[in-house]
Amino acid sequence: MAIKIFIDQGHNPEGVNAGAEGNGIREQDITYPVGIYLRDILNADGRFEARTSRNAPDEVLGTSNATSLAARVNAANAWPADYFISIHCNANNNPAVNGSEVYVYRADSVAGQLARFVLDAIVARVGTKNNGVRENPSLYVLRRTRMPAILVELAYVSNYEDAQKLLNDQYAFAYAIYEGILGYLNLQPTVPYAP
Repeated sequence: MAIKIFIDQGHNPEGVNAGAEGNGIREQDITYPVGIYLRDILNADGRFEARTSRNAPDEVLGTSNATSLAARVNAANAWPADYFISIHCNANNNPAVNGSEVYVYRADSVAGQLARFVLDAIVARVGTKNNGVRENPSLYVLRRTRMPAILVELAYVSNYEDAQKLLNDQYAFAYAIYEGILGYLNLQPTVPYAP
């Protein structure tokens, strides 16, 4: 049986639930392709079956923030997925703030273990700063999913150096998440790194 992984590309391209912006970058312009890369990498590895929440760059989920988030969670729960990975970019009013972090409902959990492997793999491959695994039980996609769920903040669109990585290293971010999933599951990669 393939391990079923639901990949949620955070936010919509415009309107409701639109994401962060910085350095001329919109969050969804990063999260969408990273999610597609990750889906394709996972689906090229016969041990996995992956789906994305958004299947076209201009696809808008929901008519409000609440229904947009619910659509993502409901699709994962209905499948049902074994793991849920939501991909985001961070922003801060202070442009010096940078790095990657992963949010979980509870750190002492399966999701917390997966999050640590994914975060370490991103830092190792892309070279972002390790900001740690953080608990945030208030996040809807972590609270309402029925499977272990992590929310990956790849890097900060508001930081110039991070923004360059987000623009230029999208495949590397996706492959690193794949590496993190494999590390957590104690599996070796079958899909070579091919940016």
